[in-house]
Amino acid sequence: MQPPIPNNHTLTSSSFSSSDLDWLLPYLMVWAAITIPAVVAGWLGVFPKAGQPRWAALIPGYNIYVLVVKVARLSPLWFVLIMLPPANLIAAILVNVEIAKRFGKTEAFGVGMSVFGFILYPLIGFGRDDYDSERRPLW
Repeated sequence: MQPPIPNNHTLTSSSFSSSDLDWLLPYLMVWAAITIPAVVAGWLGVFPKAGQPRWAALIPGYNIYVLVVKVARLSPLWFVLIMLPPANLIAAILVNVEIAKRFGKTEAFGVGMSVFGFILYPLIGFGRDDYDSERRPLW
């Protein structure tokens, strides 16, 4: 005879209840409402400095292609890497480092762009930094 299973948890229950995560959706919505427009606003300044049309920053998907292939001047393979979930974390950091270098910034600034892009992209886009189209890519 098997011992009885305690009633406080069933085999199918989770350790999280839905009320434990009620804060997550509103938090993510506020975060997205602040960061996405700020990054796009920064791209609206970055794209013309790199010789690309301003409107390209507003087209989802195409804006990433322009950022990777035209602004960072990396191979289209990098655009594919940005779209692959396991690889996109590292690829996004390396693309941001390349963009930072093209604007005369350090590698640390480029890594920071991956985390604080909503602050640093507008800083580059509307600041006095010039785009260097002749620079050879790091990768």
